[in-house]
Amino acid sequence: MTPTYSIYIHIPFCTHRCAYCDFNTYAGQETLIPAYAGALCKEIEFAGRSSSRWEAEGDEIHTIFFGGGTPSLLTPEQFDSIFKTLRENFTLTADAEITIEANPGTVSYEGLIELRRIGINRLSYGVQSANTEELRMLERVHDFFDVIEAVSSARKAGFHNLNLDLIYGLPEQTLATWQTTVNRILDLHPEHLSAYALTLEHGTPFGRWASKGLLPLPDPDLAAEMYEWLSETLEANGYVQYEISNWAKPGYECRHNLQYWRGLPYLAFGAGAHGYANGYRYSNVLRIKTYIDHLTNSSVTNYQSTNYPFPLTPTTINHHKQTLEDDMSEFMMTGLRLTQEGVSEEEFQGRFGQPMHNVYGKEIDELLKLGLIENGTGSNIKISQRGRLLGNQVFMRFV
Repeated sequence: MTPTYSIYIHIPFCTHRCAYCDFNTYAGQETLIPAYAGALCKEIEFAGRSSSRWEAEGDEIHTIFFGGGTPSLLTPEQFDSIFKTLRENFTLTADAEITIEANPGTVSYEGLIELRRIGINRLSYGVQSANTEELRMLERVHDFFDVIEAVSSARKAGFHNLNLDLIYGLPEQTLATWQTTVNRILDLHPEHLSAYALTLEHGTPFGRWASKGLLPLPDPDLAAEMYEWLSETLEANGYVQYEISNWAKPGYECRHNLQYWRGLPYLAFGAGAHGYANGYRYSNVLRIKTYIDHLTNSSVTNYQSTNYPFPLTPTTINHHKQTLEDDMSEFMMTGLRLTQEGVSEEEFQGRFGQPMHNVYGKEIDELLKLGLIENGTGSNIKISQRGRLLGNQVFMRFV
């Protein structure tokens, strides 16, 4: 069976950069969006020209994910151009999952109708909280009324696969305010929910404020209580926790993110995008203007695709040819994030040609004794309920 690929496309524009965000995003550069959309099409074409080998083997694209930033800032015409280029250069499966991240404060019913027409069939809204004070602290540009309106507009526009992102463990957040947020979200009946503990990243305003004592540090014990309550509540409401931070109604698991967690190949386009294909881990230049210049400079665009091994392009700034040990290590770390599926002896043996316990027997036995992983169905091992709260202690064993 030939592998099926995914595509990630990074849209780094925001109307406002939130104080906690450490993604490759930029505010106040919206005038560059038309040139950026054109550069994206050129990068997709470039990769498409070098893809004849694997495309000839019958490989297809089964998921596309537009992340950011705020991808919904692009116009329907710009999306049309990107999709036209994708379809001209790659083969998409008939049932491809195509997701776009969006800020609830930047979408309209008319715009969502256009996105649905273009072929996007899954929305992921960055809600984060239903609490006004928490949204203000996070510097979000929307309120919860915007969320309600955005969900209603999405349903009217024909979207039947909707994810809502939440953040817990916020400074001064209480269990009661978190419970209120979750209950309000459940009233909206999303098919999928993602919930992440706040991390105070170095270089962000939140990180700087916390280091100076200007922002109360989140309480890790309270965050753990919030996580456990969320898991129990979502399970009681018919959601399945299929990954440490993700819950879905049966059949609505995010196929794109499963591609990452199962260690399967994906192409990446856009400024700062990271990809994994043909044995390479790679990433693109970060700055928007630099990215555009790399794809419009005549000395670069005249290069033939044969100058770059697939999937690398003129925008690639870092790349690493994976070793067998790299792939085995990453397979274990990402696979153990899958709370129901875990990792299996058969899959490991099939990919790497040797038994999983021959390579990681000591680590597996130690984690089983600590109760951080457990035996699943068949030969699978998976992270335990306790291990979900101590994930880093599990994953570090395989670094």
